[in-house]
Amino acid sequence: MTISRLGARRYAELLDEPENVETTVHQLTTSDGATVSGVLRVPPGARTVVTLMHPRQDVTHHASVPYLLRYGYAVWTQGSRSPNNDLNLLHEQAIVDFAAGHVRLRELGFERVVCLGHSGGATLAAFYCQQAGLSPGARLTATPAGRPVPLGETEMPLPDGCVFMAPHPGQGALLLRVIDPSVVDESDPLSVDPSLDPFAAANGFVPAPESTSYDAQFVAAYRAAQAARVARIDERALEWVAESRTANRAFKTSDAVADRRRAIAPRLLTTYRTDADLRNVDLSLDPNERPYGSLFGRRPDLTNYGLVGFARIATAEAWLSTWSANTTNADFARCAPGVTVPSLLLELTGDQASFPADIARFRAALATDDVAVASVPGTHFGGPLSEGAPTGTELAAQAIADWLTDHP
Repeated sequence: MTISRLGARRYAELLDEPENVETTVHQLTTSDGATVSGVLRVPPGARTVVTLMHPRQDVTHHASVPYLLRYGYAVWTQGSRSPNNDLNLLHEQAIVDFAAGHVRLRELGFERVVCLGHSGGATLAAFYCQQAGLSPGARLTATPAGRPVPLGETEMPLPDGCVFMAPHPGQGALLLRVIDPSVVDESDPLSVDPSLDPFAAANGFVPAPESTSYDAQFVAAYRAAQAARVARIDERALEWVAESRTANRAFKTSDAVADRRRAIAPRLLTTYRTDADLRNVDLSLDPNERPYGSLFGRRPDLTNYGLVGFARIATAEAWLSTWSANTTNADFARCAPGVTVPSLLLELTGDQASFPADIARFRAALATDDVAVASVPGTHFGGPLSEGAPTGTELAAQAIADWLTDHP
């Protein structure tokens, strides 16, 4: 069957929820006064609740929800203060939101509260655990741009366990992998340095769906150029943050409307072409069972130029907190030494964003002695590896249920 849309079959199909599940919607106020919401689904007799939250996406209808309910677990799906809008996504605020949900679930009396972090939700959960495990006085007090965050004054209950499903290295580290370094003009989405173009035949690219085979010299130059592009954007973001601080200080001194306008006026970074990980078209790089294509579609040579992508539009603050590998605090490998609760690292063998070497690195970095590693066939978002095969979501839910049974 021909698939016409580039991003078709990106997500696994949803299973109907079982009957007799009580569903309630909860509005929460965070420690800094923001409003967030969560949806709680409870099958009869459930005493363990599995939580899902992602920094960027609405997970209310995450594909794993009906499977977990059928295994008898309650499920809590929570949004951040700005779901599906990462224009000003600050991870330090997102874990304040995360905390509000965990406080509510403890108040409701569940015997076990277990985090399920999928994709970027895995790094969010690791970041939360790292900060929750610190004494209040040792927690972060500000974002990388200097905005105060009240982590020291926030009640942050530790979960009883964490499942990290298809964990990628964090939004910043992931962007470093997928950003196209051949962009020479940040204001022009079509500008290109031919020597770094990942989709040029001269650099080894062959048309889809045949796997490309880049030579080692090009791969090394490409990855160095990716780091250089991120560093250039960092410089602009830091410059804009400094300008805003200067204007804010001037306003506090002068009380002038013009200074206040300069302080609050948004300066937005537009980052074009962020679907260009060489591994998505060269399947010999960090090999696993993944199909040709990226998280965004089966033709990265086209989707790389499209509207959908990471960090497309962001404030300078959001760039520094979330998208820069150099400044973000939300990095899985750096947060993992602060994760002390029992953990399951769950690899999907056809993952297009998390690779076997990542799982090994995360396993070595986690502080907990009670860690299990499992793998199931499937793609990053839980799709099947072949037509008619079980979905990754279904197999992952079985692995999660088995792990929870082993951790009563």
